[in-house]
Amino acid sequence: MTGPKRLLVFGAGGFIGTYLIDELLRQGYDVTASDVGSTAGLYYAKAGVPYVPIDITRRDDFDRLRQARFDAVVHLAAPQPATFDARRDAPADYIRINVLGTVNILEFCRTSETKTLIYASSHRNTCGLWAAHRPITEEDGRALSYAGEYSMFSISETAAQDCVEHYRAQYGLRGVIFRLPPVYGFGPHLEIFRDGQPVKTGFLTFIERAMAGKPLEVWGDSSVGRDIVYVMDVVAAFSKAIEHEDAAGMYNISSGYRLTLREEAETIARVFWGGVPPPVIVALPEKPHAMDSFVYDNSKAKRELDWSPRYDFEGMLRDCKRQMETRQFAHLVARRAAMIQSAARPSQVPPREGS
Repeated sequence: MTGPKRLLVFGAGGFIGTYLIDELLRQGYDVTASDVGSTAGLYYAKAGVPYVPIDITRRDDFDRLRQARFDAVVHLAAPQPATFDARRDAPADYIRINVLGTVNILEFCRTSETKTLIYASSHRNTCGLWAAHRPITEEDGRALSYAGEYSMFSISETAAQDCVEHYRAQYGLRGVIFRLPPVYGFGPHLEIFRDGQPVKTGFLTFIERAMAGKPLEVWGDSSVGRDIVYVMDVVAAFSKAIEHEDAAGMYNISSGYRLTLREEAETIARVFWGGVPPPVIVALPEKPHAMDSFVYDNSKAKRELDWSPRYDFEGMLRDCKRQMETRQFAHLVARRAAMIQSAARPSQVPPREGS
């Protein structure tokens, strides 16, 4: 009798990695966690999960896994613009981590005869397709912007995707690429870096004002909308990809729904409103916002992975509220706060962990 599948998760200290490993353990998988630095190691030591510290840009670090054998590797280790401090990091860091790091993981899979790699990637390299205002499919390809905050990030992730495809064609690795729109959940969506500066997200601003019973201001065109997927639905997709051994290539893991800014504000108010009167939404069309508009077709994932999102936006918020109240994964919030605070003290640079 064979035992449970053995899985290795790079980027285990990040937002998606933390939720994913929790769910994989619940399902009975044998999981090893990996990230750079000690913070994630302390968390997984308390949870009784094997942890191997690896900087994926350093090929020698993989020697710590020399005797290990895995059925599948999950790759979540990537810097995102939301965690990228332009005063500390350089464009070359995107290339070094997202491209060289991915090649090192692919080489580990090849030399260790790991048959499956599942790589989580952003949707940002399709931004040139958003203007068509229709659901984007995997067959639509890519359309990068070569200017702006996301340009080097998108260039590096596009190269990483191509590296996965190369190893799939050249070495027979079962490479699965998840293209993810914004992934929401309790943990990372409080403060982020924007153009190298720490800022409070609109998502948190809406929640804070709703909880305080204050009017929620909706700026600009409130009909602009975007595809948001809940982290628990993303985690479920990983489980499906692990088990569907014929699945390979690119998959949109998305809600498949364009949630408008107005709907976002109204739903947050409905779930978090702390005032006595009904929630108040104030439209301020004269004030611009920077929200992009996009939606992704997830029918391929439904068809080939037997996966569908279970949570709409209100269901996501209610589950997030429950996690906020129970303090599940509260360390993710604490770590993000420490990262933001350290930005004011450039000499004190925390280790980069997860995605």
